[in-house]
Amino acid sequence: MSDGTETKRAPRENMLVNVACNVVLPGLLLDKLSKPDRLGPVAGLVIALSIPLGYGIYDFVRRRVWNALSVLGLCSVLLTGVLGLLKTDAFWFAVKEAAIPALLAVAIPLSLRTRQPLVRTLLFNDQVLDVGRIESELDSRSARPAFDSLLGSSSWLLASSFLLSSALNYVLARWMLTASPGTDEFNKQLGRMNWVSWPVIFLPMTAMLVFALMRLLKGVERLTGLKADELFAAKGR
Repeated sequence: MSDGTETKRAPRENMLVNVACNVVLPGLLLDKLSKPDRLGPVAGLVIALSIPLGYGIYDFVRRRVWNALSVLGLCSVLLTGVLGLLKTDAFWFAVKEAAIPALLAVAIPLSLRTRQPLVRTLLFNDQVLDVGRIESELDSRSARPAFDSLLGSSSWLLASSFLLSSALNYVLARWMLTASPGTDEFNKQLGRMNWVSWPVIFLPMTAMLVFALMRLLKGVERLTGLKADELFAAKGR
């Protein structure tokens, strides 16, 4: 039931396009364009990183969804470009790779004190769930305190997944980035690291996120009395 104030949902992001622009194309361009007989290391790095940067800006313009993850993702791309152009030691690339998820690990539980906790952005959002209906049921059953406690524990699970990502990012970067920054070989290693990070980092982190989501959904079912298929947002809304 609508009260007439419902806002239009943002279009859902195309995950295949996301992966292509943030993983596949940058990795290929770093490998192919950085060769001395082509664009060279500097121009190759700039062009490769312009793909995820341009996609991030385009996605914001199209969907008008701007959150901490989007901001940190773009900051990560920009920092990679700056460190590469300055030919900074590979150690600082590893620090940068670890710092982004570490910041999220700290920000997620701290954001519980704000009006828009990050756990809502990542797990409890109206792109996937029928948030209006769920919150209505929570209010009718006076289950808000229990739900807030559930969000709190889910936040700590999310924070743990990003801490794991931070540690794996650092180890992977220290292991793979061995060439001198500003060289063709370093750019190739950066591109390969972008590829390898998906199975090594993304899959374990995704498993933890799925566990946190399933746990949250089970708790919401219990607190609201809604069935599993009633929790999800209807397509086309």
